Amino acid sequence: MNTSLTVRLRGLVSLFWREVAKFGTVGALAFVIDNGLTLFLMHGPMSGSEVKARFVGAVVATMFSWVANRYWTFRRRRSVDNVGRELGLFLLINGVGIVISTGFTWVARYPMGIEDKNMLFLAGVLGIVVATVLRFFAYRFWVFNAELDQEPGFEQDHALLEEPVVQPGGAGRAVNNAVRPPSAS
Repeated sequence: MNTSLTVRLRGLVSLFWREVAKFGTVGALAFVIDNGLTLFLMHGPMSGSEVKARFVGAVVATMFSWVANRYWTFRRRRSVDNVGRELGLFLLINGVGIVISTGFTWVARYPMGIEDKNMLFLAGVLGIVVATVLRFFAYRFWVFNAELDQEPGFEQDHALLEEPVVQPGGAGRAVNNAVRPPSAS
């Protein structure tokens, strides 16, 4: 059992890091979309409205991120039956992320009185970094959270991590109900 648990934990860690790498790739592309559009808007059509420019860039990047994370990063974890719930959670979490990145720009611009567009841009980038950490874990555990059992090679791994249940009259024998099928009566 110890060897099996060790092998499975290594597999879970490997799966986690693959998801982190894919999430990072999607995030890097979304970062380019967000910041490229924000810079364009700050120095062009929305000059003087830096907070609004950051907001628009973040919304467009969020739409890209939804598609890329759903169909690539977390493709085996995405909900097939309840896409509306998944999208709603995704938008809620990204709304919080947009508030964070836009909030950093707003704090730099208004309470701190910074007017330099480059400094305001960097404040937004710092906000994106903070929001990205929140987004990864929220996506992984709340949005794209279909059972890990659906991942090929990882069937019943959740059972290895659950606490054994001591059944009454079992004289202290630990039984893991998730692994052992229920007995037919």
